[in-house]
Amino acid sequence: MKIFKAIGSGCTRALRSWKGVLIIWFLLFILISLVALPMKGVMKAGFGSSMITEKFADGFNLEAFSDLGATFRSLIQYFSTGLLILIFLGIVMNAFLTGGLFNSLKEVGKKFQVSEFFRTSAKYFWSFLGITLIISAIIVMLSLFIFIIPVSFAIQSNSIPESAPYIIGGITISFSLLLTIILLLVADYARAWQAAHEKPACFKAIGFGFSRTFKKFRSSFPMMILIVTIQVIFSWLIIIITGLWRPVTGGGVFLLFIFSQVLFIVKIMLKTWRYGSVTALKEVNDPATHISENVNVNI
Repeated sequence: MKIFKAIGSGCTRALRSWKGVLIIWFLLFILISLVALPMKGVMKAGFGSSMITEKFADGFNLEAFSDLGATFRSLIQYFSTGLLILIFLGIVMNAFLTGGLFNSLKEVGKKFQVSEFFRTSAKYFWSFLGITLIISAIIVMLSLFIFIIPVSFAIQSNSIPESAPYIIGGITISFSLLLTIILLLVADYARAWQAAHEKPACFKAIGFGFSRTFKKFRSSFPMMILIVTIQVIFSWLIIIITGLWRPVTGGGVFLLFIFSQVLFIVKIMLKTWRYGSVTALKEVNDPATHISENVNVNI
């Protein structure tokens, strides 16, 4: 019952913070455009007015790119550099905006204000960036440790069936995914705790995240599995739908663009729903803290 109450409350809180979702979408759209638009210009210069673009009528065609010669190498270099810059700026922007978003998801939160959103984003930036980097580093290191060692052992061993490396690989990948979900829960609890406290404290927040995750594992983990599964299914549907939709007119391209942006906004809303649900569950499990926070805000 506690899980479904938290999920319902998280949905309500996410809908209440729709302006924050739109702010995040708009800023991410600008960030991606800074890389995508120049890259489009490079591709247009490479293809020119040739008939080579017809090779893309039925989907991606690597041969079309290989025909570009030196332009193809320049395109790959630009894409690699742009992708690295995009990842770096994306991590920084996500850490910045998530602070304001978590603040708006608190039950004691007042009516959403853009100024308050950016104020708390700046206030919690370094703490949220630290949480993101530390948890991400733990995920990467543990995933590599869990995956590489068993698979390497299976490959080097001569006394096991040929299919064993694939079986072991599948098991380790599944275990790594479950571990990732647990660590995401730790990160969400840490950020929810930080948003409820005035003084930024990255390590204390992470400590709370680990403590709360394993102390309330029976209620937190099933909720996280459910929400993350919905997020993954929705992302998969986005890939399928956009992959099958191949517009041939300018109007069709524009309609696909609008539709893809709507899907992207929904995807951000689903993540906000997850944040709100974890925040709600934290407040339910810490009623005394929640009451004191209400008193402080009202004062």
